Amino acid sequence: AAASAAAQACSWLWLRSDPPALRPAVPGALLAALHLLQLGFFLRCLHALKVGWRVCWAKAEEEDEQRHMAFLSHDISMLRLFETFLENTPQLTLLLYIILQTNKAELSQGLGMGTAFLCVSWSLLDYHQSLRSFLQDKYELSLGSSIIYFLWNLFLICPRILAVALFALHWPYGVAVHFPLVWLAMFLWVSLQGTDFMESPGPEQLYRAMVAVILYFSWFNVAKGRTLYRSIIYHGFILVDSTLLVLAWLWGQGPSEEQSYLLPVVSAALPCFLLGLGLKVTYYKWLHPNVQVQQEGRYDEVDASGGSDGVEFRSFLEPHLVNRRMQWLAQTHFALSQPAQGHLLNGAAAV
Repeated sequence: AAASAAAQACSWLWLRSDPPALRPAVPGALLAALHLLQLGFFLRCLHALKVGWRVCWAKAEEEDEQRHMAFLSHDISMLRLFETFLENTPQLTLLLYIILQTNKAELSQGLGMGTAFLCVSWSLLDYHQSLRSFLQDKYELSLGSSIIYFLWNLFLICPRILAVALFALHWPYGVAVHFPLVWLAMFLWVSLQGTDFMESPGPEQLYRAMVAVILYFSWFNVAKGRTLYRSIIYHGFILVDSTLLVLAWLWGQGPSEEQSYLLPVVSAALPCFLLGLGLKVTYYKWLHPNVQVQQEGRYDEVDASGGSDGVEFRSFLEPHLVNRRMQWLAQTHFALSQPAQGHLLNGAAAV
């Protein structure tokens, strides 16, 4: 319930800061009531369907409608990502714990759990594709790039969830201590990186808290600049932490005779994690948009004169219609260069 309320709060705060042309034509009081009733995400989907229908039949303003649709789909994708890691992933970990504890699994449970793992990785791919849609068409994610991106997230998330579930087998109350401690470390790490996603300091703390939950399970970039060293620190921390969780499980009791299958499963976790890291390196070395820019003979640098020659991105035909959230995240993930300018609110320049 708390996770759903946090996602609804984010949705409402985003809509409040959007310019009128980018949000549903709904009175503010009704908008707040719908989010209070947990219907904010449903409202966003209906509005996106309405805009999508206009895109299908648009003539003169087709380009602007397509950009509008890209911005709407991004917010929906990000809310789905929050829902995945704040609700679905903890539930998946709990389901895996129950199956291991009882040593019984129905076919439907196994299929459901496998599908859930795929859905977690798919939510990350969907989010990344929504960011790519903010870039020019030549930087769209290809089928091969999508497969690599999907697999490296899947191979990194599966061992992490397995380690937490195994630790909970013999130390169920330990998880109640472990999660807050790691979450707090991730929250402080995100805060030190100086995120600037929301419109005011209070909501920014909510965003950082939600991102810290994602980081408990999976990598999520939150700051501009090179990610190599931050990624090494994060994955090194997760590898050590997950290893300690598995060792605590082995030290506590280890697998029983009925759970002898767990030893080969645990033994395969490390190669799976390393394979995920290898695929991630492959993606960032050969398939990332910045690599395409360098291959075209350009490199993304901040020009002191205010020029920009990096990755090209979409914008509305009207310059005052700016989805600052998406612009900031695209710059974060793809290192876009921007001319020096005043701080933008979501939809208008600050006075």
